[in-house]
Amino acid sequence: MSIADQLAERIVATEYAQIPADAVSWAKAGILDTVGVTLAGADQDCARMSAAALGIAAAPGPCLVFGGERRVDPLSAALINGTAAHALDYDDCNNSMGGHPSAPILPALFALGEQHGKNGRDVLTAYIAGFEVEAKIGRAVNLHHYEKGWHPTATMGVFGSAAACAKLLGLDAQRTATALSIAASFSSGVKSNFGSMVKPLHVGHCSRNGIYASLLAREGFSSGADVFEHKQGFLNVFNGPGNYDVARMFDAWGEPYDVVKPGIGFKQYPCCASTHPGIDCMLELHKKHALRADQVEMIESWTHRRRLEHTNRPNPRSALDAKFSVQYTLARALIHGFVSIDHFEGDNWKDPAANALLKKVKAAIYTDAQFPPDNHFGAEVRVTLKDGRVVSTKVDQAYGRNSSVPLTPEMLKTKFFDCSARILPHERIERLYEAIQGFEDLSSISQMTALIDTSQIVGKRLAVG
Repeated sequence: MSIADQLAERIVATEYAQIPADAVSWAKAGILDTVGVTLAGADQDCARMSAAALGIAAAPGPCLVFGGERRVDPLSAALINGTAAHALDYDDCNNSMGGHPSAPILPALFALGEQHGKNGRDVLTAYIAGFEVEAKIGRAVNLHHYEKGWHPTATMGVFGSAAACAKLLGLDAQRTATALSIAASFSSGVKSNFGSMVKPLHVGHCSRNGIYASLLAREGFSSGADVFEHKQGFLNVFNGPGNYDVARMFDAWGEPYDVVKPGIGFKQYPCCASTHPGIDCMLELHKKHALRADQVEMIESWTHRRRLEHTNRPNPRSALDAKFSVQYTLARALIHGFVSIDHFEGDNWKDPAANALLKKVKAAIYTDAQFPPDNHFGAEVRVTLKDGRVVSTKVDQAYGRNSSVPLTPEMLKTKFFDCSARILPHERIERLYEAIQGFEDLSSISQMTALIDTSQIVGKRLAVG
């Protein structure tokens, strides 16, 4: 039996009645967070441009484009909303996957669910199954896959999207395996495009292609049977022989589900997750010592080599580039005592006060003396003041990085309201929040998307036309 067949059997066997309550609870939190960040990202240039570039290819249809009232076909909706979901780099993370698990899956499920009248339980079940697929594939190929330069959110997210869509469509095991095999040829995304519009486009692309792969499979499209394990298949081409472990793909499947442990990592800050432990350190020092920028002589920051490779950007060249600059994010944290969406809007990345601090930040790789060799999520920050004082702190991982250090429900709610308020009025956000809290009881996913549709809002602000 091929790897695709084994994955397909597990996907088809996933049923809502057998999913533990904690997995459902975490999945609803993931939906809440993803809806919020998608609304917040809907007015970003990358989302608007991805919609505009489709032109007439985006056919009228039943699926809402978040941020407005336009409705298009499911493939186009998944591409546009998937891009918006990752536009701010504010969406959730997962340690097994080494990337962002929900943004590749949920825009596809929302679009497909609207088209086919699926209910909340249908979508939850498909989401949890797709999450499990991409996370377990991540366990098999990481960290070699990540370090080689692939963008796991996209390269593995397309499998999560295809699995979830196949489940939502009710495909049998054979066709589900075909959908996964087709998705292997859609898998793409390199880290050299981090800090540009292409990174969120990776997500829109794999969300859309997950739907396409499942629809092709439903039509009876043919594919390679051993697309994962073939000598020229996904595992050997993307990782290379000896750099993956298939057994880890199937160990402890659903026991617990990856959505529970290590779980979903929710972001507190709208920037690359690799900058977050350093931000946590700086905010702690800012609060404890009432630090001011004019007091600072030097800032030293240490993060893991794997993290610093794409965040050592002492001279960011754009707002997106600034999201991946540990220097810029530390400067903002020191100046304001928080890091917000506004710090990456428009030309705010050129802020003179923030840029004046950049040359004072020395970013380096931490050593085994600072953190255990197996910890690649920590950070240490040391601030030398002009009066000679030195203050420092360290964290083993960013707060909220996994289910062992979760953000509180109130923090998630606050983030959701802050994000959604960029598009929706408060009363509508309240209703949307309650709908997602009771997501499993929705008779149709359209009950949720109707609350996102701005067509009946007076004085509405349209993000994507």
